[in-house]
Amino acid sequence: MTTPIWQSDAYTLYRDRVVQGKYEARAISATELVSDYQSPANSFASPEVEFKFSLNGKDNELVPGLNHVLKALPATPGGAVEVPLITFGQRYVNSRLVPANTYLAPNTPVKLRLDLRPVLAAFKKQGYFTTVKGDKIYQQDFRHVYVAGGTAPLSWDFDSLVNRPELELKDPDGDGIYEVTLVLNQPQAARTTASQWKQTVDTADLPQYTSDYPLADALYNLALEEARRAVEPDSTFRTGKEWAGVWTRDISYSIMLAQATLQPNVAMNSLLRKVSADGRIIQDTGTGGAYPCSTDRVVWAAAAWEIYKATGDEVWLRKVYPIIKKSVADDRQNAYDPATGLLRGESSFLDWREQTYPRWMQPVDIYLSQSLGTNAVHYQAHVVLAQMAGKLGDPGAAARYKRQAQDLKDAMNEHLWQPEKGYYGQYLYGRTALTLSPKAEALGEALSVLFGVAEGERAQQVVAKTPITAFGIPCIYPQITGIPPYHNNAVWPFVQSFWTLAAARAGNEQAVTESMAAIYRPAALFLTNKENYVAENGDYAGTQINSSNMLWSLSGSLSLVYKVLFGMDWEADRLVFRPFVPQAFQGQRRLSNFKYRRAVLDVDMQGFGNAISSITLDGQPLAGAAIPGSLTGRHTVKILLSSVAPPALAVNRVANAFAPETPVIASPAASGVLQWGAVAGATEYRVLKNGRFLSKTTELQLPVPPAASGFVTYQVVAVNAAGHESFASEPLEYGVAAASGQVQLETVAAKSTQPYKGYSGQGFVEITLTKNKSLTIPVTVAESGLYAVDFRYANGNGPINTDNKCAMRTLRRGPELLGTVVLPQRGVDEWSNWGFSNAVLVRLEKGTTSLTLAYEPANANMNGEVNQAMLDYLRVRKAH
Repeated sequence: MTTPIWQSDAYTLYRDRVVQGKYEARAISATELVSDYQSPANSFASPEVEFKFSLNGKDNELVPGLNHVLKALPATPGGAVEVPLITFGQRYVNSRLVPANTYLAPNTPVKLRLDLRPVLAAFKKQGYFTTVKGDKIYQQDFRHVYVAGGTAPLSWDFDSLVNRPELELKDPDGDGIYEVTLVLNQPQAARTTASQWKQTVDTADLPQYTSDYPLADALYNLALEEARRAVEPDSTFRTGKEWAGVWTRDISYSIMLAQATLQPNVAMNSLLRKVSADGRIIQDTGTGGAYPCSTDRVVWAAAAWEIYKATGDEVWLRKVYPIIKKSVADDRQNAYDPATGLLRGESSFLDWREQTYPRWMQPVDIYLSQSLGTNAVHYQAHVVLAQMAGKLGDPGAAARYKRQAQDLKDAMNEHLWQPEKGYYGQYLYGRTALTLSPKAEALGEALSVLFGVAEGERAQQVVAKTPITAFGIPCIYPQITGIPPYHNNAVWPFVQSFWTLAAARAGNEQAVTESMAAIYRPAALFLTNKENYVAENGDYAGTQINSSNMLWSLSGSLSLVYKVLFGMDWEADRLVFRPFVPQAFQGQRRLSNFKYRRAVLDVDMQGFGNAISSITLDGQPLAGAAIPGSLTGRHTVKILLSSVAPPALAVNRVANAFAPETPVIASPAASGVLQWGAVAGATEYRVLKNGRFLSKTTELQLPVPPAASGFVTYQVVAVNAAGHESFASEPLEYGVAAASGQVQLETVAAKSTQPYKGYSGQGFVEITLTKNKSLTIPVTVAESGLYAVDFRYANGNGPINTDNKCAMRTLRRGPELLGTVVLPQRGVDEWSNWGFSNAVLVRLEKGTTSLTLAYEPANANMNGEVNQAMLDYLRVRKAH
């Protein structure tokens, strides 16, 4: 029997095949693969279906964690499932016992009927309906009724229900009873993959790879073919087979992994496609209307620098430098938190809110979060700017960006590092006070090592101690209870690739071997480079969305050859070889026709380890294992590795685990007692005051003293027997009523004539790029101190999950910058849906202070033309 390269209880990787249970994928040759893998997703589907109804595509019927429960078992075989009439907001649970070995039959029809008359009666009586969350939906904003759930065709992606007309309930006769008929477990909806791959696209002009490992050779050629398929007719990258167009973060990470060297002209075209007319990097459409709720667009800078290092193209360098410079300057005004030294914004690439954030967090809360991965790319953007400025002869700018990069690195290590765990926390989050989520965040951990935020022993700790599950490194750990796999409970091959690079940098041979296996397994079994797969079982069909021919996944596969095995490290003026070949992958390998600037390299390497015994260029010793950027013509490189394994380092293999549900605090705190509901599986609760640990208890309440001056925030974290922590509950502001004041904005500017409802006072003010570009607001306080200043606003220019019309303005006291006020989208045409902006903490003196809220050039959003909101009032609250 052939000795395995990697083996676990989950699967086994051999030189020519991968075996997972009864399934096998095998390399027939370097250009042909076969696989008999079958997804279990549609087999043995449970008849128990959980679902909720939704007004306007929001999760607003039942409290989080409670769903309707249906047993989809028809009374007669082949018949429809009868469900009683359900009243909106009243939980329905079918308690029927399901016999053993009973499954959901294919094409099971289910008719759902919803009594919406209580909602419609509220509209008629008072003009609005108050949801279980306390939000008001005004009659004029009421648009649609949907059903969401966990069994296809249902989906828990509330934000995307507006794009799923088949999940909308209708009331054709106007009696207040809404209906929809669903067909569950449709065989035609089952996701499948091919059983054979044969190369059909000519890739002979690209670098060719051969080794003693037939499976690895075939997967390299599969990735090359898919890389070529990923180029659109206009010479830009397509993100994936199911993802059309150019996406900033996707192309940037792909360029960093492999495409800068493989297809540099397409990489350049793609990056330039993501530059606005005024020369700023474009943040992809997303949470709350994109920028600045999300700010990871600056990963573009690292990709642009990677292209320069690969090509030496100084025209390119001069073109991209001012784009990065302007974008970073905007970010420092709009997203920099001087209190922590970190940048705000959603976790890089983890852009599906409840997949990685607690459900209570609105887009404005996500803007306030300070995330590991996002700060890593901001750090690297500053490093890149410093290097570019040095190359372009601006030493003053180089020194400034270098200093800012160091400050950001120091802030990450101060505020995000967890010494008791040996890896970084996921993000700081909260409202007026922040706390650290202790979850591991795989991409951020990897980038922190790769970019040098973590160095030396700390880098080794991150790789050795970050949790790894059976099928790879999950995006986050532990997982979020009740959220289906996508970012949650999932492994993404491109993240796994960055993790492999980080493991090699940290010198962890076992982590490199295991991580390479975690990339080869799915590509071989699925015969394509998928977007993601379920962490729990390694299957591609269980995630909410998945694409084949995924650009960053195939780029990650190629990076294993270029950046891990051959250890190619591009620098500004040279290409350095730093190979890392695990002993399990020892042997001979060849990379030919590899283009580096004006040179073509044929590289032969043998042995294993991460130390070079000898390296020659055309038979002569190669100093520093470095190819000079000035080299031209075709050359041969020969590398002999030491065949000495690096010192053994640990890998933290864990079972996939789920954190407890997020607690909900009763509001307000009654009679000086903080109370919350029980959380399933919790063995204790930790109470936070202003983001810091206050007390732990096994009870469901805690006495709290009255706030002496100003307001304080309380949160509760549930902890289970394994020590896994829930997210902190939504902050409860205690003592706020006595400490708050308002300035009705129709008293400082003309009130709007728009017919929207739900405002306070006598009206509200409209702000656009032409209306009320600057508001001067007198704020009066009774005593000096630190105050939280925010705005009650409405923005109906888009949904909360996509588009690009987040509004923002700059708050100043005279010339002094106080902060950016962010006004994200709250729902399509939902202009009577009011909420609060982020709070800016301001130290105010007793008496009246004049503040200015104005549109400044740095406040340009990603739409460029629509930067609009309605403002009701300014709120000022004294912080404790």
